[in-house]
Amino acid sequence: MSHLHTSRRRFLQAAGAMPAALVLGFHLPLAKAADARAPARDPDDVNAWLRIDADGGVTIMVPSAELGQGVMTSAPMLIAEELACDWRQVRAELAPTDPVYNNRMFKVQATASSTSARWSFEPLRRIGATAREMLREAAAQSWSVPVAQCRAAQGVVRHEPSGRTLGYGALAARAATLPRPASVALKEPRDWKLLGRPTDRLDVPLKTRGAAVFGVDVRVPRMLVGSVMACPAFGGTLRRVDAQPALALRGVRRVVPLDDAVVVLADSYWTARNGLAALQPEWQLPQGKLAGDAALMAGYRDAARHASAVALRHGDPDAQLQGTQPYTAEYEVPYLAHATMEPMNATADVRADRAEIWGPTQVCGEIAQRLSGALGLPAERIAVHGTFVGGGFGRREEFDVFVQAALASKAAGQPVKLIWSREEDIQHDFYRPAAAARFSAVLAPDAAGIRALDARLACSSIYVRNFPDRVKGGVDPKSVEGVVDLPYALPHVAVRHAMVNTAVPVGFWRGVGYTQNTFFAESFIDELAHHAKADPLQFRLKLLADRPRPARLLQRLAQHVGWGSAPAGRCHGVALSQAWGSLCATVVELSVQGQRITLHRVVNAIDCGTVINPATVERQLEGASIWGLSAAMTGAITIADGRVQQSNFHDYPLLRLAQTPRFEAVLAPSGERIGGVGESAVPTLAPALANALFAATGQRLRSLPLARHGFELA
Repeated sequence: MSHLHTSRRRFLQAAGAMPAALVLGFHLPLAKAADARAPARDPDDVNAWLRIDADGGVTIMVPSAELGQGVMTSAPMLIAEELACDWRQVRAELAPTDPVYNNRMFKVQATASSTSARWSFEPLRRIGATAREMLREAAAQSWSVPVAQCRAAQGVVRHEPSGRTLGYGALAARAATLPRPASVALKEPRDWKLLGRPTDRLDVPLKTRGAAVFGVDVRVPRMLVGSVMACPAFGGTLRRVDAQPALALRGVRRVVPLDDAVVVLADSYWTARNGLAALQPEWQLPQGKLAGDAALMAGYRDAARHASAVALRHGDPDAQLQGTQPYTAEYEVPYLAHATMEPMNATADVRADRAEIWGPTQVCGEIAQRLSGALGLPAERIAVHGTFVGGGFGRREEFDVFVQAALASKAAGQPVKLIWSREEDIQHDFYRPAAAARFSAVLAPDAAGIRALDARLACSSIYVRNFPDRVKGGVDPKSVEGVVDLPYALPHVAVRHAMVNTAVPVGFWRGVGYTQNTFFAESFIDELAHHAKADPLQFRLKLLADRPRPARLLQRLAQHVGWGSAPAGRCHGVALSQAWGSLCATVVELSVQGQRITLHRVVNAIDCGTVINPATVERQLEGASIWGLSAAMTGAITIADGRVQQSNFHDYPLLRLAQTPRFEAVLAPSGERIGGVGESAVPTLAPALANALFAATGQRLRSLPLARHGFELA
């Protein structure tokens, strides 16, 4: 069976026997990291991506973080398909932090925005094809025959006229001395042997037996374990703290004050937590009135009504709406937390002239630069090692826990593993922005479609903090996605945005702006269908009359679920979205008794262009739907006096196993350019659910979560 190269047991054994710099099997030596004058490595160098052993075993480097999305299998599949190796002999290994493994869409080593397959689909196949051609050439030279007579398959090169064969292991040394071919031919999809077929994930056996190394598993010699308490109010700072009550506890080694937090370092996590509990830090709260939920949401609603920054204008919607009585609806959604299963953590070993960092991150290529200023070290003197990630969802695109761990290590003079409590995580997140929207539209003659649409959106900007250059004309693209790129053909449409930045920190959340805006837009489309006395699915198909790709997907979905003929007592709701290069449509089938909702099934149909591993796509759709269901039913972060009111899963609940419906997937690849999958089913879940609830009850709910309206899952 194919397996992952780095084992947790070997990792933990190495931790006690090796110096810190050699703990991880995917170590990036500090000497190499420090040599800023060294020429940049060629990202298309075969030797950077794979290793073929004498026994024919193939080790393939994985450039993206494994967040649970299955990239530890899909990336090797791309190389292995073109390499024509024996999949049973393939091993996957996390790539070190190195520009050679940069995400070519972002030009930095990062895993985000459903780009792993999109950026690597062609480059990794070319790596495999290049290695295959070099092996064929090596065999041809060994036999003194034309390379055209040599065929590669299943890890063996065969000379067709004579029947002679040589395994890749026997050819690797000679192949490594050959020049890289200037160009290679990639296989046609009809010739694929591996891609497009359900394939078991390489990381699952490691995870099920506890052999995968996550950030919380990291151990290095002389390491202290720390926990942190930040100022409970946004924007507050630490005034002073008396360290003695914590230091009086056995096992507590140090108390480290930071600008807005205090860290306790100890021999174990629970000792550190007890040390924190013994402290009574004094906080300097921000000046003025502190934020509260009612005022925040009222501000968003008012801003949406008066939004003026133009994100999109097509045709002349203002003229079309003037003098009419448009159908208008207002929507809103709350802040949402990430609540990753693996708690926020990072390990740091900071010395006078260098530093080494370990942890679960989506942005390993950016951490050194972010830590450079805080530590007073050149970025090239900071080595970063990514681990398995126990849930990313955009939260691990942030750097806060890494900065805290590094500063604590610097103060202590020894390695520190910092682990946040669940309470710290829920109350000091970078939240999915709360948002409000106002949609207005007039129908086309005979209610055959939409003549004009005006959408006004209001929320906080995510980009203004980390990527301010992407905010143009008062519009953050992340705040309007899902409305500026509707899949429907509308003759007259305007999208306006109001940026309302507050003290509440916001960040990337699985699905980002599509999560709120698709709820707004697809709820409104459904309302317009009922206003026009039209079937919601047929109404959408009319809007897709000249958009054959999404129309085909909706028709496939309708056929699969039996749209229009739901079982007695059950109702369907539908939603459609195009995002990350893919199209996704969702139908929720439910029944309602009183205020209790029974979810009978959720069906997702996706056209992601090309499917690498159908098994992974199906699991991603299921995971995204579970994520979306949790948010739609109960997800809400509320603010009072500048502080988050929720603290753990008792008041920020997630979907329970018994509440989880049956999931079905319709994979409808069109052969178009490959799109992303991991986030695709998140945006469509909430509107499909709300639309099904309307079909069942006649109640049109324009805000989330549904629990606020008294509904619960059976």
